[in-house]
Amino acid sequence: MQRITIFGREGCGFCRRAKQLCEDKQLDFNYIDIHAENITKADLEKTIGKPVETVPQIFHGKEYIGGCQEFEVFLQQAETH
Repeated sequence: MQRITIFGREGCGFCRRAKQLCEDKQLDFNYIDIHAENITKADLEKTIGKPVETVPQIFHGKEYIGGCQEFEVFLQQAETH
């Protein structure tokens, strides 16, 4: 599996959940705190190609996965293949 990149912010429960899933499954991941890195929603929109309302925003390599719920589905599907 390619590296997982999580764009999130401190205090976000879904961001913590996504990080915990990566740790539990011992996945290679990079967590980027959007506030610490001064990344705006507009910056994320340019990267993703669609409006961003919430975090986390998660990528598998260069493939956009979505938020935490989509990431959970992605991991479940990866386990069955």
